[in-house]
Amino acid sequence: MLKFIPNILTFARFALTFIFLGMILYSPSAASKPFLLDIAFVLFVIAELTDIVDGMLARRFKAGSKLGRMTDPLADKTLACGAFVCFAIIGEPRLFGFSRGALAAIHWSVAGTLILREACVTIIRHITEARGLIFPAVATGKVKGVLQAFAIGTVIIKMAHVPTAVWGYWFTTVTFVFMLAFTVISGFAATRRSWWKKVT
Repeated sequence: MLKFIPNILTFARFALTFIFLGMILYSPSAASKPFLLDIAFVLFVIAELTDIVDGMLARRFKAGSKLGRMTDPLADKTLACGAFVCFAIIGEPRLFGFSRGALAAIHWSVAGTLILREACVTIIRHITEARGLIFPAVATGKVKGVLQAFAIGTVIIKMAHVPTAVWGYWFTTVTFVFMLAFTVISGFAATRRSWWKKVT
């Protein structure tokens, strides 16, 4: 029974993800926006914790499986990419009084960069797994995941509590720059492994 717990947590993360994304999309029309976003933030943290716990349990009980190796990163990507797509849809975060057009270009560029990176890495992972090789995470990919989670949390807190603070604009902007840098770097690192030539 214990060996099924990591996969159960992964599917629970999918459920939390869709609830979380729905709350983000609904937040602009919510009567109590800060309260709703605070709840969304808590759900997001819980979802991220399930990612940590299911990995620890899978290693401890040696419960790793092909299903887990495929669904766990998919759940992570759905949460991260879905969050930035939802932010783009609702026009958040607002920055430095930029026009709607400028903000839309920024938001969709960020979301597009994340989606493109994850799509490329996912395709490579599928090809690798199909040929009987393991596709482990790289260190830059883990840093990327942490920065993406931090950026999502930053946007939620900014929306809820400091929507027009100048320091909030700068903090969010710097966070996004670091996140995008590691997103791109980790994408290249994932495709430039010494064994990749064996499967091309």
